[in-house]
Amino acid sequence: MTEQNWTSRLAELGIELPPVAAPVAAYVPAVRTGDHVYTSGQLPFVDGKLELTGKVGGTVTAEDAKAAARIAALNALAAVDALVGLDNVVRIVKVVGFVASADGFTGQPGVVNGASEFLGEVFGDAGVHARSAVGVAELPLAAPVEVELIAEVR
Repeated sequence: MTEQNWTSRLAELGIELPPVAAPVAAYVPAVRTGDHVYTSGQLPFVDGKLELTGKVGGTVTAEDAKAAARIAALNALAAVDALVGLDNVVRIVKVVGFVASADGFTGQPGVVNGASEFLGEVFGDAGVHARSAVGVAELPLAAPVEVELIAEVR
């Protein structure tokens, strides 16, 4: 496997990793076991606060939620970077996206595409992953989306 410089790739894209979001309960942002890092669910915090709250298909549009999923995925990468260094990522293995959904909203896959497409931009073929997109009644702090990921690392 060739080593990648994902930090440089982010810079090429004009993206800066944010500080790791402080946990809102009793957990850590990421854990390494063997060759994998598992992140805790990440909310779309920007500068320490949620700029968007509510249910998708209700007060939040699917397009806005898709953008929030991208931010949550960026926050997940920040957690990976803080634990092992982003340049040690071999590939993204799995993404799980949770979407706070209004009654009748069934567009969860499109919302979670915000995270998946972002990871593809950053990692190219190494960003292709397995995925689940799950509709839920509520998320912490009334966030519209939450994203977690599993990364293979060296």
